[in-house]
Amino acid sequence: MLFKRHSLRDRFEQEAEKVFPSVLGTALRLTRSREEAEDLAQEALVRAYEAYERFDGTNFKAWLLRIVTNLYINRYRQRQRGPQLGSLDDDNAIEPVSDENQAPDRQVFDGLVGAEIEEALGQVPDDFRMTVILSDIEGLSYQEIADATQVPIGTVRSRLARGRAILRRLLETYAREQGYLREDREA
Repeated sequence: MLFKRHSLRDRFEQEAEKVFPSVLGTALRLTRSREEAEDLAQEALVRAYEAYERFDGTNFKAWLLRIVTNLYINRYRQRQRGPQLGSLDDDNAIEPVSDENQAPDRQVFDGLVGAEIEEALGQVPDDFRMTVILSDIEGLSYQEIADATQVPIGTVRSRLARGRAILRRLLETYAREQGYLREDREA
């Protein structure tokens, strides 16, 4: 039993070490506070370790990011008590969404995560920001994001499209200055 527990701990530590930068980065982007992000990441690791025997072994990073996301939702979102934003799906509206790998915002965003983008990302409302982070920074699939945030895939697509649109508007001036957009074209 002691050998099994030691081996399980070693496997957990190896996997956690590989994905910890993503876990902390996601926590930092969600909370926008180094101290809160460290607390969130630490608690997520503790919870993951406690539940590791039940982990199905398919995608450790997605599983751990789901724990981070759920902890964030449960703790930090309640503190902000801002107005709740509805989804387009709630209104039975359909928003066009391009293939996730061909979206222009994704092409720009994938190569950059500078101070301007971090600042703009911090201005995106929570639900949309979380979805953009999990998709465009952490590379999770729509299904993994849906599982992590416990919303339907349609809501994930809607939040991603709206989050990217908000981010695009916030970054339009910066993109023009850096040459990603020409002056004669709109974002």
